[in-house]
Amino acid sequence: MLPIRDDAPRSTVPFVNYFLIALNVAVFLFQMSLSSRELAGFAFTFGLVPARVDAWFAGTVPAASALVPFFTAMFLHAGWWHLISNVWFLVIFGDNVEDHLGHFRYLFFYMTAGLVANLVHLFFNLHSPVIAVGASGAIAGVMGAYFLLFPSARVLTWFIFFVFWLPAWLVLGYWFVVQFLSGAATALSNSPQATGGVAVWAHVGGFICGMILIKLLPARQQAFSYQA
Repeated sequence: MLPIRDDAPRSTVPFVNYFLIALNVAVFLFQMSLSSRELAGFAFTFGLVPARVDAWFAGTVPAASALVPFFTAMFLHAGWWHLISNVWFLVIFGDNVEDHLGHFRYLFFYMTAGLVANLVHLFFNLHSPVIAVGASGAIAGVMGAYFLLFPSARVLTWFIFFVFWLPAWLVLGYWFVVQFLSGAATALSNSPQATGGVAVWAHVGGFICGMILIKLLPARQQAFSYQA
């Protein structure tokens, strides 16, 4: 199921959401300006490599080399479709979460969800030399928050040959279940190829983190609530 747009209104301009979208696009355009060799080095330096944490513990790489990518990796993308799909979900769901939290708390929320998602990915991929990049863990946090804040909001959804309105809880709940089952399949098969290289546990961790954070962080004054 591919969401097209939602009907939950907002009362503020989502400046931070726009900034995050622009930053992701700008970093990707920079990536595209690099040669293949430069791009590989850039991705290795700023992407998340679980095995590099091992090297840090062993004392062979500095802490910054192992820890900084937990933040920078969420602004890198592997290709156009990877970028567009992530940005599209952020456009649909991010503005309402920012409207609820306020600008600065939303930025803290987004970065925290992305960090937790990357930590969950590390836990399920200990010692892996594979580079992980993408904003999907942080955006999964946004989706988890939206799932609790606006479950009755309607999402215009494309499914195979049909387009129809569905409740947000169904669209996002379905997405989460697919990610969880994909992660379980990976664990049972003990093969990352089971998910086609997608960091599904980062999605699961980010979604759950978003649900927890939205309960812990205070809403801005006069935050808008959806009425079906």
